[in-house]
Amino acid sequence: MDLQSRYQDFQERSTEILALAVQDVANAQRMLQVANVSFPILADPDHAVADAYGVYNLLGDGIATPSVFIIDKSGHLVWSYVGRSAGDRPSVETILGNLPPL
Repeated sequence: MDLQSRYQDFQERSTEILALAVQDVANAQRMLQVANVSFPILADPDHAVADAYGVYNLLGDGIATPSVFIIDKSGHLVWSYVGRSAGDRPSVETILGNLPPL
């Protein structure tokens, strides 16, 4: 899933991508540079966000499971996908297809 190459498509739909790293701020910043992405990466060193969404250590690997959550402007969860393996991610087309209408 190459979100960066389709980032403009998300922006045109008035949507923001926010990635989650179950790491401290310094490591999340390094991840941002290594991944070469322009969307934000949230540092979640205590796993509070990943735990709240039920995706931390779900696969027993000590990291957050590949997951996508679409939250509307009112803060309501409108669609989600939680992977069943490290490589189980929805396609960008699937994500775009589940965005709320403009």
